[in-house]
Amino acid sequence: MYEKEQAKAEILIEAIPYIRKFAGETVVIKYGGSAMVDERLKKAVIKDVAMLKYLGLNPIIVHGGGKEITATLDKMGKETVFVDGLRVTDAETAGVAEMVLSGSIGKSLVENLESVGIRACGINGKDGHTLMAKKKVDEKGRDLGFVGEIECVDKTLINTLINADFVPVISPVGVDSFSQTYNVNADYAASAIAGALNAQKLVFMTDVEGILRDKDDPKSIIRRMNAREALELIEDGTIKGGMIPKVECCLDAIRKGVKSVHVLDGRLPHSILLEIFTAEGIGTMLTPEGLNG
Repeated sequence: MYEKEQAKAEILIEAIPYIRKFAGETVVIKYGGSAMVDERLKKAVIKDVAMLKYLGLNPIIVHGGGKEITATLDKMGKETVFVDGLRVTDAETAGVAEMVLSGSIGKSLVENLESVGIRACGINGKDGHTLMAKKKVDEKGRDLGFVGEIECVDKTLINTLINADFVPVISPVGVDSFSQTYNVNADYAASAIAGALNAQKLVFMTDVEGILRDKDDPKSIIRRMNAREALELIEDGTIKGGMIPKVECCLDAIRKGVKSVHVLDGRLPHSILLEIFTAEGIGTMLTPEGLNG
């Protein structure tokens, strides 16, 4: 008669050791993919972040917004050019990116969190010089315009917000010492922020099940691997194509001191809670063992 209620109770009981372990710890969530555009998934993410906060963790959201930036540029009649997956960014495009990321997307996330009783504050990397950046030149030496890579993270403003019981919502916009604005890859912004804060966890929300041994077989998901194994899988060609930059970003975060990095399928509602508070999890968890340097 009470099977459903008992099942819910068992789920809560399973979560107890994880709640005890992670209370007070920082979790950085890189929010992107389908979970940003599907309203049902968006609501699930907001509820997951709220639950993390209510359970005593310190969640931080770092969000992307590439599709929205492209759509805005299209409306302006401005062509979008990509070079090996990186947006070529002139001064006008950098301004549009900041407007979309820090304006419509960031403010919307803050409003959604506030609607479920969580105090939130949207900032970008220019605020408090949180994300100090320099011009990024790609591996072939090509100038991509105002695309930046992060040189250092000033934690002051982020910690001030956390200590005041706010959830920071951070747009990946950087600045240099000359006040030049740069568009920064959101994955690497999240990695740098998580490393600077010695985060317990960095969560990447993607549109794949996790890291797969066979990209065409969702059942080949690797539930857990350490850094050494990840490097070996890249070297032997198991991890290839578009997953390589994602795994390299995970390794970058581990090198910076993040305790574990998770690659989740953001198309699955409540994937954040399922990964953090259940024994099996639903994505891929990467841990530091075997990483040198």
